[in-house]
Amino acid sequence: MIGTKFRTAGALAMSLAVAVMIASPADARRGGSAGSRGSRTAIAPPVTKTAPNQAAPVQRTMTNKPAPAQANAAAARPGAANSHSRFGNMAKGLIGGLVMGGLIGMLLGNGFGALAGSGMLMALLQIALIGGLIWFGLKIFRRRSQLAPAGMPASSQYSAHPFTSAPQQPFSATAFPVRPVELQTHEIVITREDQQSFERLLADVQDAFGREDYAQLRAYTTPEIMSYLAEELSQNATKGQRNEVSATELLDAEVAEAWGEDGTDYATIAMRYQSIDIMRDRNSGAVVSGDPHQPSVTTELWTFVRDARNPWRLSAIQEA
Repeated sequence: MIGTKFRTAGALAMSLAVAVMIASPADARRGGSAGSRGSRTAIAPPVTKTAPNQAAPVQRTMTNKPAPAQANAAAARPGAANSHSRFGNMAKGLIGGLVMGGLIGMLLGNGFGALAGSGMLMALLQIALIGGLIWFGLKIFRRRSQLAPAGMPASSQYSAHPFTSAPQQPFSATAFPVRPVELQTHEIVITREDQQSFERLLADVQDAFGREDYAQLRAYTTPEIMSYLAEELSQNATKGQRNEVSATELLDAEVAEAWGEDGTDYATIAMRYQSIDIMRDRNSGAVVSGDPHQPSVTTELWTFVRDARNPWRLSAIQEA
């Protein structure tokens, strides 16, 4: 009885596994996203009617993603930036109080206590002592100002420092790191000619990938996305398989966003297309996965890029 239950459960598990394998698309590129979207690489593209599900930001990329804004350590510690100036004010206050007290005492005939009542000689000695205390106090104050650490400038110069909002790190040569400059972007208009270029590139890239035509892939893609596609082709070859993609047809497309930055234009397009996508054994030619007679429908976000030297090329693919 127990053996029968286990055999039944095992059969059900095997059936589910087979069903998942059949339902899974053959194309390895549909398992994630790769490439670059310029300054928006780490930002998820907007949803569209063609791709209504929110896509994740690009996962595999060689583009440096913008770091989150650093907290202002100086603001978190009130008064930390003025700790050195507080010491200077306290020293000057003590010296000033001592001097003022001596002068008042001298005018009242008391002077500095033991020195009082000795005539003009004592008055001169008091003046000399006062001058010596002033000189000594100013010398200490100037010496401490010169020995202030690089990350703690004197208060008279702090307000003029170009990186006053950066976190302070005493005794560090990089106490005030330069924040990365954000690129200025602007929206661009996608023309009918651009749309035709995107549709043509969709078919050309798929066809070149299916034929393992590295030269054509380099012409249609950026070096970064080309490296990812070449890696997939190499992995298929290692497994003794070949991914054939043919009869690609664009069913629907919509511009998710299009912008320009630093002399380069980007356009992220939501694409729903169908194609014959199968995996064959390299030696026997037998179909490992996919249906050679039934096209599969795929929805992806393709980002294209162009500049003054190059026409539109594929720069990123995202699963939608």
